[in-house]
Amino acid sequence: MSSGTKRWLTVIGIGEDGLDSLPASSVDLIRNAEILVGGSRHLAKVADYGAERMDWGKGFFNAVEELDAYKQKNVVVLASGDPMNFGAGSTLRKRFAAEEMTVIPAPGAFSLAASRMGWSLPDVQQVTVHGRPLDVINLYLAPNTKLLILSRDGTTPGDLARLLVDKGFGESVLHVFEHMGGELENHIKGTAADWAPGQTVDLNTIALECVAGPDAVYWSRLAGLPEAAFEHDGKITKREVRAATLALLAPMPGEVLWDVGAGSGAVGIEWLRSDPSLKAIAIETDAEKCQVISRNAANLGVPRLQVLQGNAEAKMAEVEDAPDAIFVGGGVSDRGLMNACWDRLRTGGRLVANGVTVEAHISLMEFQKTHGGDLTRISVARSGAVGSMTALRPLMDVLQVKAQKQ
Repeated sequence: MSSGTKRWLTVIGIGEDGLDSLPASSVDLIRNAEILVGGSRHLAKVADYGAERMDWGKGFFNAVEELDAYKQKNVVVLASGDPMNFGAGSTLRKRFAAEEMTVIPAPGAFSLAASRMGWSLPDVQQVTVHGRPLDVINLYLAPNTKLLILSRDGTTPGDLARLLVDKGFGESVLHVFEHMGGELENHIKGTAADWAPGQTVDLNTIALECVAGPDAVYWSRLAGLPEAAFEHDGKITKREVRAATLALLAPMPGEVLWDVGAGSGAVGIEWLRSDPSLKAIAIETDAEKCQVISRNAANLGVPRLQVLQGNAEAKMAEVEDAPDAIFVGGGVSDRGLMNACWDRLRTGGRLVANGVTVEAHISLMEFQKTHGGDLTRISVARSGAVGSMTALRPLMDVLQVKAQKQ
């Protein structure tokens, strides 16, 4: 940290018991704050020590921006539990440098729920649906999986129970913990199929034990899901080719993919399913297909997939940041589109394109001559009945180009 940088922003995690469980040093920081920031629930737990108060429950992101004006003040932000675990600290860190901040965590909801359940945190999936679609849960559904879920509000347990029943996980057990760490702490338990409680209190965390029924729907997170996992019109990158395509796209944590001519969105969706830090944009001209892409993304647990409908080149021009990888599945025979994709790709990025028509093959070979890379022909045959016998039926050959921008 440079000598001129001042740590003016302190983020303190507190629990349901307010200041009672905080160390004296944290309490002193709160008492000496010039600006005290937090939601109304947190601010109500602190006596008036003379600080100016900012309630960001009425506009969280606007309040974060307003903090810029208080850099010469002693600002203390009150947050829930561990501020850096799906908490306010993570959002503040995106706006302010680490050298400006001091973060003091308390036991978070996940730690408290795990302790109540006797679960080892590294052995469970930790998910939040606070400010996110409930469909993110679909990514994690699998037999015997344990999940800790930060709820959106009191309707979340009931909504989750219905989702589990629809997916064939009706015998899964929900443990809903209300007001953990406070005098009003409460534990509600039940199966998804028999979930009876109405709306719970808004402050709740769910521990979920997944039990798959005979009709349960769940998928591996590895690339190459069967076509049946997606809604599609038959024009979908087949699973064998898709697995090879994702291997060449080689997703690394935090990277961004553009899925151009996305069709059903299968490649972009499988990219996202491989790591929660990844981002993807699906670009598709057909409005009806865009709706299919969004449904597929939600059904497979990655509703964060961004879908852009319209002319591919025009839509790419609207996106500011260059992607780390581009997959071209539709429009490969259009050399103008291929060149536009190459131009937008960041230096060091990967472009993978697949073609099945003669025109697409010619375009890909010309592209490879100009930009380098590798050409691969992928031939797939699948078994099928021929009378009482079995034979291999070939699918259309796919010519694939993979190039890295130097």
